[in-house]
Amino acid sequence: MSPRPYRLGQRQAATEQTRNRILTAARELLMSDEGISGFSIDAVARQADVARMTVYHQFGSKTGLLEALCDSLATSGGMEQLASAFRQADPFDALDTYIAVFARFWQADRLVTRRLRGLAALDPEFEQVIRARDERRRKGLHVLVQRFEEQQSPPALQTHEDIVNMLYTLLSFECFDTLAGPARPIEEVVPAIQRLARAALASGKAM
Repeated sequence: MSPRPYRLGQRQAATEQTRNRILTAARELLMSDEGISGFSIDAVARQADVARMTVYHQFGSKTGLLEALCDSLATSGGMEQLASAFRQADPFDALDTYIAVFARFWQADRLVTRRLRGLAALDPEFEQVIRARDERRRKGLHVLVQRFEEQQSPPALQTHEDIVNMLYTLLSFECFDTLAGPARPIEEVVPAIQRLARAALASGKAM
């Protein structure tokens, strides 16, 4: 048997290990006391004990590193469960599930998420990545609101876009972070957001 596949497997494992070490370093930096001010490609490389060019080799750019970090957060935060919301037959159940999945995601790495979004306010590259991911949340809400509208009679007073915007705001990290405060458990936050979302939907219906 040729040793080549074995060597390729070793190389791939080493590459994946380096990649994970860099992502871990990025998360550690964001959670450190310096937080946003101490975050840079050079700082990530030092924290991971790799050369600066290794970070670029693994991720291509600062944007690529952020994309990979966001993907990692999505995985650890259970975002794969989001598909279950769209399998719910009842639109209210679908929205409740959508809210619960996002709340668990926001809670999973709350400090890292808060600081990533802080970086997005300061850095155009980071802002572009975060905005694109926020738009995915908006697109999901468009689908859910469309399902509500198909079942409504009489039609809503508010426009489709108005309702989506209200729900989009309620499902934002900033809203979750404010409602959760320093110690409020997620078991209380999720029902609160669900009630607000239903109120937003009710406010758009004709009486």
